[in-house]
Amino acid sequence: MAEREAARLGLLLRAPGDWCTVARFGLRRGARDARPLVQGVVEGDGGVLLALRRELRGWELPGGRAEDGEDERSALVREIREETGLAVEPGALVGEYHRSGFAAHRARVYRCRVLGGTLRPSADTPAVAWFLPAALPDTLFPWFRAPLLDAIGAAPLPVERAETLGAAAIATGLWIDLRSRWRAEGVAPSAPA
Repeated sequence: MAEREAARLGLLLRAPGDWCTVARFGLRRGARDARPLVQGVVEGDGGVLLALRRELRGWELPGGRAEDGEDERSALVREIREETGLAVEPGALVGEYHRSGFAAHRARVYRCRVLGGTLRPSADTPAVAWFLPAALPDTLFPWFRAPLLDAIGAAPLPVERAETLGAAAIATGLWIDLRSRWRAEGVAPSAPA
């Protein structure tokens, strides 16, 4: 128990620095980066795959940005492998999500199927896990709910959505981060002695 308390304290003490990192990114980079984010809704027997981020601790879809000269599907395969250990094949485009306001960006979300690999966390994602769509974690960032529901729903794809990430989204993100840190989500329990 003391180890869990120490992990919780460490996560809480790191929060202000992590929030500054996220704020610098959101205020400085955001809309100026024309490359879209690519993210995957990876479905498997355990449900949908989510990744817990290191800086702003909350569950989200795995993915990232393409490197120079890399097409978005290759970038998605690379990012998901780096973050989760799984090899995936991108399928249908779920949609394009235009987010204005804080950390403005465009995200292109694909359905993905697992080809192989071993599920494991990474330096950027201290936890990765499967969740049933009916039992998504309460620390899932809300801007990932629409892409998840779009991917597993019956509506025609692809969709195009726009949303603004304003003060309410920032406050929600910080609240989710604090809950995740308080619970020490993403901290592996130590083996019994």
